[in-house]
Amino acid sequence: MSADETTTTSGATSATDIPVTDTPAKKGPPAPVKVIAVVLGTAVLLSVMVTMFALPAARSAPHHVPIGVVGSEQVVSQVDRLTGDSFDVTAYSDEVAARDAIETRAIYGALVVKPGADLTVLVASAASPTVATMIETMGQGVADATHAQTQVVDVRSFPAKDPRGAGLAAGALPLALGGWISAMVIMLVISSAGGRIIAALGVSVVGGFALIAILQFLVGTFDGNYWLTSLAAMLGIAATCFAVLGLREALGGPGLVVAAIALILLGNPLSGLSSAPELLPTPWGAIGQLLPPGATGSLLRDVVFFNGNAIAHPLIVLGCWLLGGLVLYGLGLRRERRKHVSDVDVVEFGYRETVDA
Repeated sequence: MSADETTTTSGATSATDIPVTDTPAKKGPPAPVKVIAVVLGTAVLLSVMVTMFALPAARSAPHHVPIGVVGSEQVVSQVDRLTGDSFDVTAYSDEVAARDAIETRAIYGALVVKPGADLTVLVASAASPTVATMIETMGQGVADATHAQTQVVDVRSFPAKDPRGAGLAAGALPLALGGWISAMVIMLVISSAGGRIIAALGVSVVGGFALIAILQFLVGTFDGNYWLTSLAAMLGIAATCFAVLGLREALGGPGLVVAAIALILLGNPLSGLSSAPELLPTPWGAIGQLLPPGATGSLLRDVVFFNGNAIAHPLIVLGCWLLGGLVLYGLGLRRERRKHVSDVDVVEFGYRETVDA
């Protein structure tokens, strides 16, 4: 090729003309080390899972469960002394005040002790069938000591189709797994950021309607306003789904590990839906109410059976998970966009150096 031909050659430069810096290949650990790491890591993971699921159930006992007593100072002191740290006793002036406290979720139940009359045991099995049974047993003990008869009044109960609330307790795992699985499918199927947001919102709405329809019309756990209850379920699913999306986008693979620990490893066994948060070992009950499964269960319980009383805490918790997931999702997208721009700049810079040369 002549010099003139070389001069008139097109200025387009192929990708192979861009200088590339050779980097030595990273050598990973030996195969035996990888095998040992996998074996030990799996053993640790299984041990942690068994501990988190089995220990709360095995150590289940009342820890400062709030109850009320209507009666003389002597009766209140006696009950307080008998219950110890298991129950926190509050005195109420009359039965009406004790009922109001139960309905506003201030207490789980109350003993109404009147001289010369039967002992009335006020419980709310919808708040916790397990705690209701404990309060009934406590009332029977006081009645035996005072040679009185007991009358049990269930202020708030589950419907007859599901008197123990098994559907609500069983719903904790589907809530956690539902949000997790939905987020994973969305990330696999949908690539655009806006499409993932729309899909997550759609999953939350449809999933909320479907979940409550099953629990209310098929299982019979709920009997409240279907639309309001569905809204509560939607918030729970959205908080879970967006939390997974945000953690994955911001932290990558480790984000999924964090989500699995919070939603499944901790969230399900610590939800307290099958008993009550106060029956879990301290401080696991309180921690469980800060995670989406426990907060969603409490929100559904309060909306359906207690006229929306005490919903502020679960609403704040779920709102924080939802907003936190959105913030992490946005930060992750911004980081990826900057990385993409940086990669383009590197390619263009290399291209200019080649042309200038």
